[in-house]
Amino acid sequence: MIDDLDLGFDEQERGEKGRHRRGFVNRRNGTSGGRKSGGGTGRTIFALFMALVLLGGIGGGAFYGFDRIRNHFITPDFDGPGTGEALVDVKQGDTATDIGNSLYDAGVVKSTKAFIEAAEENALSKNIQVGRYKVKKEMRASDALILLLDPKSRVVNGVTIPEGMITLAIYDLLAKETKIPVAEFKAAAKDPVKLGVPEFWFNRKDGKKGPRSLEGFLYPATYELPPKATAAQILSLMVDKFLDVTGEMKFVETVEADRGISPYEALITASIAQAESVNHVDMPKVARVIYNRVYTDRYHCKCLEIDSAINYWLRLQGKDPKDSDILKQSELNDPRNPYRTHGADGLTITPISNPGEDALKGAMSPPNGTWVYFMTIDKKGTMGYGTTDADFRELQRKMCTNGVLSGENCR
Repeated sequence: MIDDLDLGFDEQERGEKGRHRRGFVNRRNGTSGGRKSGGGTGRTIFALFMALVLLGGIGGGAFYGFDRIRNHFITPDFDGPGTGEALVDVKQGDTATDIGNSLYDAGVVKSTKAFIEAAEENALSKNIQVGRYKVKKEMRASDALILLLDPKSRVVNGVTIPEGMITLAIYDLLAKETKIPVAEFKAAAKDPVKLGVPEFWFNRKDGKKGPRSLEGFLYPATYELPPKATAAQILSLMVDKFLDVTGEMKFVETVEADRGISPYEALITASIAQAESVNHVDMPKVARVIYNRVYTDRYHCKCLEIDSAINYWLRLQGKDPKDSDILKQSELNDPRNPYRTHGADGLTITPISNPGEDALKGAMSPPNGTWVYFMTIDKKGTMGYGTTDADFRELQRKMCTNGVLSGENCR
């Protein structure tokens, strides 16, 4: 049918960019869609044959148009493996046409249609991942597809955020990796809600007031940073990961149903357990100690009395943290310190680190126990637990014997 052939020579010469939306690859659900029309090759050959017959009937001089007619029926494609280098981005939700257009614009393929047909013929095309790829210019479309499917072609700009790192240290690390000034990360972090933290996360049931801090919401993981990402976009990426992880483990629902506290209070607990524990196995028990101290009458006060919160405040001021046997009583009880836990009841006003999965799970579902003491009793990070004053003295003795504690505490 003539309408189906649509002899649009000018558009063909542009590589048929944007004309064909069939045979797309849906990047949102990883399935291939569209239909490949049956018998297309046979009709194309027949149409080309008829065109040759018509040209022959008109006369030899008409053969100057043969190349243009042939290019309409035969998909333009480069013959060679390509030369040089080109970078192409595959974005979330891109179809085969979108990817083909990007390849065409970069001079990689001769036509978008060539890539679409290559994708239709290769069932693995649905496996192309979002990212930036290093390919060659003037490539055969099927070869370009193979490169997009090869993980080695993917340009990775990744950064790993360790568990327990505080926000200020994360900004420093990100600044070194991205060359974005620390000041831009600090500015973006001033409004956590704008970065994607739901407002309900800052609700508390314990009556404590504190700033809306991004601390605790920057999930520790390895991130592949988008090209030319801003500070706000990078931090939002980390917040999204936090929400994904806590969503999958049903952190909010479980905490509200089982603990009777707000998710933010549980997040603070997780951040403390992360900061206080050397080994992941101890995080749930440390969380239980925190709950026993703050929410029960088992301890002599409803206070934490932990040094990690004091050190967090020192680090926020640009100072180095101190060992427990070096901290002075005046520092532990400094009324100017909003994070002091000696002489002040309840949890800290914000999280004091960015906890990982084990710490979050530990705060969400800690083991049953009456412990109100936890101490690192040796240099391997082994934790000891106790309920009574006698337990406390025994744990302290072990710390002194193993060289973890010294000075007046061991006399």
